[in-house]
Amino acid sequence: MLRFPPNFLWGAATSAYQIEGAWNEDGKGESIWDRFVRWPDHVLNGDSGDVACDHYHRMENDVALMGELGLPCYSFTISWPRVLPRGRGALNPKGLDFYDRLVDALLARGIQPKATLYHWDLPQTLQEHGGWPNRDLTNFFADYARIVFDKLADRVKLWATFNEPWVAAFLGYGHGIHAPGICNAQAAYQSAHHMLLAHAKAVQVFRQGNYPGEIGLILNLNHLLPASDRPEDIAATERVYAETHRIFLDPLIHGRYPEDFYTWLGAHAPQRAADDLALIHRTVDYLGINHYNTDTVAYDIFGGWLKARLTPYAAPGWGFTTMGWGINPYGLHAELRDLKIRYGNPKLYITENGCALPDQPDESGFVADHKRIAFLRAHLQQTHAAIQDGVDVQGYFVWSLFDNFEWERGYSQRFGLVRVDFQTQRRIPKQSALWFREVIRCNGLPPDDRPPPPNRPPD
Repeated sequence: MLRFPPNFLWGAATSAYQIEGAWNEDGKGESIWDRFVRWPDHVLNGDSGDVACDHYHRMENDVALMGELGLPCYSFTISWPRVLPRGRGALNPKGLDFYDRLVDALLARGIQPKATLYHWDLPQTLQEHGGWPNRDLTNFFADYARIVFDKLADRVKLWATFNEPWVAAFLGYGHGIHAPGICNAQAAYQSAHHMLLAHAKAVQVFRQGNYPGEIGLILNLNHLLPASDRPEDIAATERVYAETHRIFLDPLIHGRYPEDFYTWLGAHAPQRAADDLALIHRTVDYLGINHYNTDTVAYDIFGGWLKARLTPYAAPGWGFTTMGWGINPYGLHAELRDLKIRYGNPKLYITENGCALPDQPDESGFVADHKRIAFLRAHLQQTHAAIQDGVDVQGYFVWSLFDNFEWERGYSQRFGLVRVDFQTQRRIPKQSALWFREVIRCNGLPPDDRPPPPNRPPD
């Protein structure tokens, strides 16, 4: 038996916009994603999260299903515009009540709630106020956090401020792929800095309020491999690493900005106040790590402001997901080890790990997704190996509990442990959900579930 440490926390994750639906019901305000999906040709097939998994109306049944699947913990996100329709000012009691009822329903089933304050659905009114490039939003976010803490922190003991601020900043404000659809490098870096500062101000509220529990930040950390040993490829890899890792981790953990990288950026570098760094430093009780894939990085004169070209890397025999991401389980081990070496072995949760695959339901709607099981098994093996190496990993969450709205790709990608028929809203647990239930029950992988370890790719 490949066992995990006692009290290792198992769970599955979702996000508000991707599953809730009810986009304009019960006083909810418009988000930047509600606006973005109505912009022609910006979301595949013209899909939207207007209904999604209809979780807002089906929450009680969904929580019952979580109980049947044996989930010890459920990681969900709170919709800022559902709580504060204009992002600040008047509270929407019905919106906050939804999350109050969700927390109570989870606890009644013995499921620990884990809540994240922001997963990309900024209130549209705050975007019209300038969005994340505007420093004012850092205070608005802290005010929003206080409202949520006051309502839920007596029962929610594990919090995150932001999920993947890199994605929100760079895909939303740098490349225009996500809402609000802006293409401006300086706005992207300024947004990243302001999200980090907003995180710090929310943590300050949490600590000064003496709320019980822990609070952290969730980063998407994909593994990076230089395309060759040429100095220019190594330097390009370091620039990508700086953008995806260091601009967040260096201030949080080391108490310094990556000034060498900001010098490279020149006019694109964010504006910072003199006391920002002191506020940001040491503001995580834990780091959440979302990990999906590995890329090779090559120097490319046409490669945008980083002069880098990224190519998905798949370890031998693994292939690619339907997202076009290469599967490289050892990349997770390498990232965890890197955090131990570079950042002093912080407390970690793997807060998202999973894959989109071409699920084929049978005549009853059941999906025998053995490739997803192989993906999850291999990544759990690498997680266990990292723990054996002394990395402080405290838990693991599968992305996602449900098939859902996958942002600019609409409903074309299925990550879920549970299949959702978006026409009928029927939920059908896949083979992977049943397998994961057994992993949770055993707190590990049984002996007959351990194939020979794959060869390690270069790291």
